[in-house]
Amino acid sequence: MIDQKTISGRAWAELLLLGLIWGGSFLSIRIALDEVGPLTSVAHRTLWAMLVLWAVVAVMRLPLPRNPMTWFAFLVMGLLNNALPFTLMAWGQLHIESGLTSILNASTAIFGVIAAAIFFADERITLRKAIGVGLGFLGVTMAIGFENMRNLDLRSVAQLAVIAGTICYALAGVWARKMLGDQPPQVAAAGMLTGSALIMVPVAWVMEGPMSLDLAPRTMLAIGYYAIVATAGAYLLYYRVLGMAGSGNLMLVTLLVAPVAIILGATVLDEKLGANAYAGFAFLALGMLILDGRVLRVLRIDRSPQPR
Repeated sequence: MIDQKTISGRAWAELLLLGLIWGGSFLSIRIALDEVGPLTSVAHRTLWAMLVLWAVVAVMRLPLPRNPMTWFAFLVMGLLNNALPFTLMAWGQLHIESGLTSILNASTAIFGVIAAAIFFADERITLRKAIGVGLGFLGVTMAIGFENMRNLDLRSVAQLAVIAGTICYALAGVWARKMLGDQPPQVAAAGMLTGSALIMVPVAWVMEGPMSLDLAPRTMLAIGYYAIVATAGAYLLYYRVLGMAGSGNLMLVTLLVAPVAIILGATVLDEKLGANAYAGFAFLALGMLILDGRVLRVLRIDRSPQPR
């Protein structure tokens, strides 16, 4: 269903802020990876974000779930929405540009439509969705590069790892709708991050050694940003914008994240992306706008009879 909700000025401002915050996360993760491994970077992200969100839950005095099945759902959600995609994308960023990672990350909306159509009877693929998904896949293929699709080297595998992360996000959306729809968003986010921290902290410890705070100031600032601001804070902001703007309009944040990440990557890390990456993002963006229905609404308005 097309979200017709009008976006207020405040919602636009917070939507833009969310795009800026998430766009900056790709740079901060890449900076942290200069000193810590990808598993450890994710362990830091989930652990500190979890603590902040539980503090928010305590301040708001929200009731905690008592059903063991809900806590199991948190664990699965933490695996699908944090542990797996964060790890896949962090590892991918070791071998591809942060800007390109953000472009491939934008395909989350495309895979989300497919996952919803598979698991929910009321989310069937319409002609509009089929066109949007098709353009999105074309954009992903162009961003990866046709030559990289033929030559399976480390760079290609890194790009596929990022795509696998977006598929995890899509499946997480299905799981959340089925299992966590009755939970307050703050509790759901804190529970989810608890599940992911329970997975990532021991895994990182075994694979990369104990977590340490004896890190360079640059690394500590990067971890603080992507854990506290771009994870805990962004989740809270996400749900605020969702309430004000609706889920369809919230899809626009994906179009804001990639340009921010690209600019920061070029400015701070001196990254240079090929023309195929920009062309791929353009097709991805067009596909998402068609999925959202915004383009079709504009065309209908333009074609409607004008008063004489």
